[in-house]
Amino acid sequence: MDESLMTAARTGNVGNLYRLIREDGNALRRFEDVEFVDTPLHIAAEQGCIRFAMEIMNLKPSFARKLNQDGLSPMHLAIKKGHKEMALRFMEMDKDVVRVKGKSGKTPLHLISKFGNHDGLLDRFLEVCPECVLDVTTKNRTALHIATKYKRLDVLQVLIRMLRKKNKDYYREVVSRKDEEGNTALHTAANTNQPQMLRLLLDCKADKHATNQAGWTALDVAIGQNNREIISILRGCCIPRVSNFKYKVEKLIAKYLTKASSLIFSDMDNISGEDRNSLLVILGLLLTVTFQAALSPPGGVWQGESSTKHDFGESVLDSFRQQLKYYSLFLQYAFTYQ
Repeated sequence: MDESLMTAARTGNVGNLYRLIREDGNALRRFEDVEFVDTPLHIAAEQGCIRFAMEIMNLKPSFARKLNQDGLSPMHLAIKKGHKEMALRFMEMDKDVVRVKGKSGKTPLHLISKFGNHDGLLDRFLEVCPECVLDVTTKNRTALHIATKYKRLDVLQVLIRMLRKKNKDYYREVVSRKDEEGNTALHTAANTNQPQMLRLLLDCKADKHATNQAGWTALDVAIGQNNREIISILRGCCIPRVSNFKYKVEKLIAKYLTKASSLIFSDMDNISGEDRNSLLVILGLLLTVTFQAALSPPGGVWQGESSTKHDFGESVLDSFRQQLKYYSLFLQYAFTYQ
């Protein structure tokens, strides 16, 4: 770059910029011919010279998408240097500059996810260009992966809040996205011992059963790290499945008990006191057996360490539909043959 132009960019001297252009009408064209180069816009962005940067971006909008030899765009540099107003002005002129991919496929959003949500810049990014949350690095990592890796709770809170505003399929795709090693953000939160982040991801329907290339779930990762709080959270989130199963079983039991009791007592007035007492004993036995069955479903629940097939507290049978099918048959036979 011409030393005079570099000095003008570094000092933000717009007058000198136009003086150089008058002297050489092609002063800015030569930057277009170089694929990776520090343009005057890169230098102004790094130095925080907003007015000069806006003049250059107005004259050469394409410079906002060029990468320098370090694989960084002017927007990347503005974020790295903490120039919030510069970044906002770039976005006002071209909202898609937040999706320009630099070195390792990282966008400006990925940099914010690493360095933190200073002065609410992330909120503004997601407001203007919500689609940027879909962008992934060359390692297939989302902003959520990066936020959990660098323990940026402030970033993850904003990302999760935005994702919850989207439809279920949209945010589940992002929340449970796997990187090149098959790890989701939940795996990363488990590995870095971040319970608050873990809860946020689980509340946003992160797939706790997802396995990485090693075949490990987030719970397996936590066990490997001996992160007791994380293990407790991930195991605890399995309990609702058991409760739901028992609730449906209780409804099934009530159905058959109602049927059985109606058959037993349909002609109560015409039987003797001795027979009535016998029937009450039988009904009591039925209640005892079925209540015990509800507490201990066929096959029991998994009590060992979580595996790729079962979670702690999960019924051993392969699927809930199969559980209910077999249990229904079990109850029918129980009432038929007792």
